[in-house]
Amino acid sequence: MIKKLCAALALCLGMTGAMAQDINFGIISTEATQNLKADWQPLLDDMARQTGFRIKAFFAPDYAGIIEGMRFNKVQVAWLGNKSAMEAVDRANGEVFAQMVNADGTQGYYSHLIVHKDSPLSSLDDVLKNGKSLSFGNGDPNSTSGFLVPGYYAFAQNRIDARTHFKIVRSANHETNALAVANKQVDVATNNSENLDKIKERQPEKFKDIKIVWTSPLIALDPLVLNKEMPEATKARIRDFFYNYAKTDAREKEIVMKISKLSGFKPSSNAQLTPIRQLDLFGKRNKIESDATLADADKKTRLAEIDQQLAALK
Repeated sequence: MIKKLCAALALCLGMTGAMAQDINFGIISTEATQNLKADWQPLLDDMARQTGFRIKAFFAPDYAGIIEGMRFNKVQVAWLGNKSAMEAVDRANGEVFAQMVNADGTQGYYSHLIVHKDSPLSSLDDVLKNGKSLSFGNGDPNSTSGFLVPGYYAFAQNRIDARTHFKIVRSANHETNALAVANKQVDVATNNSENLDKIKERQPEKFKDIKIVWTSPLIALDPLVLNKEMPEATKARIRDFFYNYAKTDAREKEIVMKISKLSGFKPSSNAQLTPIRQLDLFGKRNKIESDATLADADKKTRLAEIDQQLAALK
């Protein structure tokens, strides 16, 4: 009896401690904040009930705001893209602990270049050939599908710097870029398969005005990142929540479907970011190699440093 009472007291004390803890959950700005809040709030409410923590959504106008929030401990857990997760791991005490899982069993998503349906552009080659006369909607610099992946596969591999190749360049989130294309405010823009699915559901009349002219190789699904300096007991409770969420409960399954057509989350680690690190380094290597302003000796040194980093990732 005494042991049972002690165990019950310990549990109560543990929950009391948990209730006193605030957890800010960072959500990257892929679209309008009101849409993101509507999608994520039910999960965050469940997280509060099941962990005992006070969970608050944390929004910022760009990806860097979430990364900096984690760096200064204003964000303890976050949904990030692979590129922004890499930045969080490298400079904001971040640690990948989970990865999204698609409801249809696919292992990732795709980056796209999109144009208006009436545009004469129909391929990446058309976009590259006519760049000087086109306005381009690029993604957030910390976006995987909006910036890094097209920056490498569509542009760097063709020895093109998107910053100078187009007549006009502006950066925005996925939703803003999609609507700018649909409204003929930009000629071509980056986007991804997940956001286009949401545009199709929420604004089908706009989706009908969008045409895909380039599709990337498969991108690993987004990670969840936590601040590794949190107490181990706190991190364990957060991991357990996500690893078990939407496994059997029908209501929870509906919630993750609304977020991004997910079936739930699976364990992951910083190793998930290795392909993204390679892409980032390859892109930097191509820029250095094509930089005519660099002295040969300086270029050789910089290329050797990047090659060393790439070799370390194998």
